[in-house]
Amino acid sequence: MAGEWMSLSEVAKLIGVHPSTVRSWANNGKLPTHRTQGGHRRFRRADIDLWMRSRNGGQAPVDLMIQHALRRTRLELNEGRLAGEPWYLRLTNEARDQYRLSGRSLLLGLISHLSNTITPEQTSAEARSLGFEYAARGQGCGLAISEAVSAFLFFRNILVDSLVDYYEEASVASPHAWSELVRKSQVFTDQILITLLQTYESIQKGVK
Repeated sequence: MAGEWMSLSEVAKLIGVHPSTVRSWANNGKLPTHRTQGGHRRFRRADIDLWMRSRNGGQAPVDLMIQHALRRTRLELNEGRLAGEPWYLRLTNEARDQYRLSGRSLLLGLISHLSNTITPEQTSAEARSLGFEYAARGQGCGLAISEAVSAFLFFRNILVDSLVDYYEEASVASPHAWSELVRKSQVFTDQILITLLQTYESIQKGVK
């Protein structure tokens, strides 16, 4: 039975809203709730999980996903993972800052795609734009194509790992949610990588 019941504040933290919002939803019947003998409001975790899946298409709240991914990304970078990347050591401080900004753009684009907040056409355009951006960064810094790909994969892997980590912490149990996370992440980032490679090839042909 441990962990089966949640308090109002715990539900608010999980969903990512103010406790007063949870109270209002419960009062209006929008959120399943129960009362203890002492009159305290309690929420069954299974009910909340089901409510979240139905409200978010089986996925976790977008704002919390972004916050978690940004925190984990900053932690990973602060721990010096970039210092072990050969391509990173070749960059100037300004170029390093620009790559970090591209990493944030990648995060926001990926989460918009996962949460269905943009159309498929917009998703494709965003992926191509990011692919061109990573190619332009690599070319501008004098990186070989393999190094530019390594730079993109470095940030992609950190972000995807952080989203998987968030799903685990949020106890997302829906198989559909997990399959959507994997499939959509792959489709989006593959398009970025293809555009990156195509852009490099076009530039190299133009030079020749």
